[in-house]
Amino acid sequence: MSDLHLDADRPEATRAFHRFLKQRAAGAEALYVLGDLFEAWVGDDDDSALAQEVVEALARLTAGGTAVFFARGNRDFLAGDDFARRSGAVLLEDASVVAIGGERVLLMHGDSLCTDDHDYQQFRAMVRDPKWQAQFLALPLAARRALAAQARDASRLSTSGKPMEIMDVNASAVAEAMRFYGVRRLIHGHTHRPAVHEFELDGAPAVRTVLGDWFRRGWALECDSQGSRLTAFDL
Repeated sequence: MSDLHLDADRPEATRAFHRFLKQRAAGAEALYVLGDLFEAWVGDDDDSALAQEVVEALARLTAGGTAVFFARGNRDFLAGDDFARRSGAVLLEDASVVAIGGERVLLMHGDSLCTDDHDYQQFRAMVRDPKWQAQFLALPLAARRALAAQARDASRLSTSGKPMEIMDVNASAVAEAMRFYGVRRLIHGHTHRPAVHEFELDGAPAVRTVLGDWFRRGWALECDSQGSRLTAFDL
């Protein structure tokens, strides 16, 4: 799953998240969260009710035997070691190769593949810099929340004026990443365009699965011995 964008203003998404963990994820070997679980994560010292509720829900899931892996997205890239310790989740690198059904699969949030959006890539490089993050995390919690709210408003304004193609992944960037990691299957989120893309990469079949966001519906990719299925459900 990815792009739940859990926020206190959308309690229906949080309720759906809890149902998903209890009814579906609890029976799984592993749950992979590929970023933007939260609308904003301003640091592991976030003491909001929502932050505590979600962390505790993940902790119950991992205590029950389901492994949780968390790839940070553009909204929750500040999730750190304390978040991992309290939730029981294992933090993944920005691009991670895992074995699913005996196949090597590349997992990413997906924002680094949107290389045509030059303004965003410059912003991404800035906020992923350890020095910038240290300076931001040194601010009081209230100040960080205010800045995060400003950034969300600015992001909405910026994306509303951009062509949709610019905000999608770049085909060459996808091919380059898959070649670099030596995989034929890629799973990512970020673009909010759920689909399964089958294509040819260097003369051999390849698959790119895009996870959906949890606004109008919830989305998940289920993988088992029968294959993989991208499913949607009501919130």
